[in-house]
Amino acid sequence: MKPAHIVALLVSAAAYGLLAYATPRPAFGQLAGLLALAFGLHVWLLKTGLPLRQGLLAALLLRLLWLPALPAFSDDYHRFRWDGLLLATEGLNPYRYRPDELVVPPGKPADQNEKLITNNRQLPAIYPRLNSPQYYSVYPPVDQALFGVAAWLAPDLEWGFVVALRGLLLLGEVATAWLLLAVLRRFRLPPERALWYLLNPLVLVELTGNLHFEGLVGGFVLLMLWLLTRGRAAAAGGALALAVATKLLPLLVLPLLLRRLPLPKLVWFGLGLAAGLAALFAPFLSLELVENIGRSLNLYFRSFEFNASFYYLARAGGEWLTGYNQIARIGPALALLTALGGLLLAATERRPTWATLPQALLLLLTLYFLLATTVHPWYLAPLVLLSTFTRARYALVWSSMVVLSYSAYRTSAYTENLWLIGLEYTVVLVVLALDVRRGRLGSAYTSTD
Repeated sequence: MKPAHIVALLVSAAAYGLLAYATPRPAFGQLAGLLALAFGLHVWLLKTGLPLRQGLLAALLLRLLWLPALPAFSDDYHRFRWDGLLLATEGLNPYRYRPDELVVPPGKPADQNEKLITNNRQLPAIYPRLNSPQYYSVYPPVDQALFGVAAWLAPDLEWGFVVALRGLLLLGEVATAWLLLAVLRRFRLPPERALWYLLNPLVLVELTGNLHFEGLVGGFVLLMLWLLTRGRAAAAGGALALAVATKLLPLLVLPLLLRRLPLPKLVWFGLGLAAGLAALFAPFLSLELVENIGRSLNLYFRSFEFNASFYYLARAGGEWLTGYNQIARIGPALALLTALGGLLLAATERRPTWATLPQALLLLLTLYFLLATTVHPWYLAPLVLLSTFTRARYALVWSSMVVLSYSAYRTSAYTENLWLIGLEYTVVLVVLALDVRRGRLGSAYTSTD
């Protein structure tokens, strides 16, 4: 490894250290500046030939740097701990009750709440920090299992819960790294491409730093692909079940498999998927599970909006026509358009093979996020992962530009700067257009430049 590489990695580590321990979320200028430095060094390191082994070691050490840090740019971990404590200390199904049904909100008389928990002092302390106490949990069973394990390991300490959960996620990221290298080699692609994902600053900050589960989803999708290339359809269906039981989004891959699997293997894949989902959801299964997750998903598509692109244009048009926000109609309509786009993509693929599946899924997820009402930065990690199998650059550019969405957190009002959002998507769409024009989405990366 060149001395310049060592210096660049040390400067990167310093930037991540400041992000982890000295950058509050409202400090958007400092956050954007440090991430810009990290992205610049990331690109330079890989363009100048950072060796694979040293890059993998750096990816691990930079993740370990975050190990004792509380998440700085997301407060979702409070809900993670809440759900985990319900499982580990109360024995309650986290899908059955909203937090405001279990803890008396400030200013509300205690006699108005029949389900008040009194035997756990942690829950009332966590309650004021929850960002959505009026909503049922939307985190699928694999997430809940990890929340429960972390809460069981550290039932009384917030810091201990974070360290335990991060340790579990780090084990998942190690497995993901191994699978990514294995699948790249399987498709005869340069294994160095893995570093575009494993050293990506967005992946480091949002998955390791802020404890989001998109990396685990990516690992399970890679496991599914690895098993499919070996003809193990039933096991691959089980792997997809694990992905879906972590985040529901991987269900989008199903149309892309119809022309890749012959009927007998498709049946075995479906049986593996069904059996896996049944086993994973069974411990939580109840009428309330279906009803409450349905309510939360309905609210997601009809109420939540953040860092959107085409949805914001449609919203502006709807407000101009009717005088009020039409998200209740526009959100589901865009979701339906994504589903139709997936079916069209599946039907029109020229050569559907396992080697082209990551590219097809990349395009489908890109359509989903471009039409989504909510695009948090960590949502884009799977795009970065899938882009390692292509020559496309737009996902890597998007992973850096999405940092502009954090400008919304400069004040407690969480007001988005639509000029910055417009800049983000203008740059991304221009790079996407260049990728399409230059044929970077039509074939896998096969050279070593």
